[in-house]
Amino acid sequence: MQPLVSIVTPIYNNADVIKNTINSVLNQTYINWELLLIDDASSDGTVGVVKPFIEVNSRVKLFVHKTNKGVAKARNLGTKMAKGNYIAFLDADDLWKENKLELQINNLVKNVTDLSFGSYEWIDSKGDSLNIKVNALKSLSYNRLLKANYIGNLTGIYNCGKLGKVYTKNLKKRQDWLLWLEVLNRSDKPAVGIQETIAYYRITEGSLSSNKTSLIKHNFNVYRKGLEFSLIKSLAYLIQFLFEHLFIKKRLIAPIISK
Repeated sequence: MQPLVSIVTPIYNNADVIKNTINSVLNQTYINWELLLIDDASSDGTVGVVKPFIEVNSRVKLFVHKTNKGVAKARNLGTKMAKGNYIAFLDADDLWKENKLELQINNLVKNVTDLSFGSYEWIDSKGDSLNIKVNALKSLSYNRLLKANYIGNLTGIYNCGKLGKVYTKNLKKRQDWLLWLEVLNRSDKPAVGIQETIAYYRITEGSLSSNKTSLIKHNFNVYRKGLEFSLIKSLAYLIQFLFEHLFIKKRLIAPIISK
């Protein structure tokens, strides 16, 4: 029997895109999953869009915050409610390729590892391709991940049956990086990357990718507040991060060349 995969999706004012996100899960070739939607006090009718899915599919579940608590607490609630052997994450405006889960479960079993991630492509606010692919590393250790976040959160999945559930600290941004660091810290094996595209990341005007000043500030907070490094150690790792991000990680982002 297929192991159960719990998919955690925080939602906040995503009425215009959440239907497509849910459908990308419903269309998975891997069928033993539960989708945990955590609404963080949306005010745009998002819950109304979600409810029809819940009524016809018991695998889709909704939990609602009465007040806005932030994405970290929403993800942590989803993790708490998860019943699966594996936990994966999918943000409310992103999409999965139909064979995403099937590829990753096979990847985890074949390589006897605890964490899988993969390549993904960028789409615009309307869902159209930007013809850009972010390529996954073939293998990723804790020390390499500490230098820069190489895991697209929409592609990550880990074995919580073995490692236990991993919760994250309530930072404003980059909580996902902290989570994957903790996953690898608990595991005795490196993460294994899938080179083919398995998901689609929506680029918006306010996305972290488009704000370089915020990128530096929030990455510093990962070291200083999230990992509780000293000021000097945090600054040293931030310098290392900037080098890794500018001269190494950027090489993984490439235009899609039509064959």
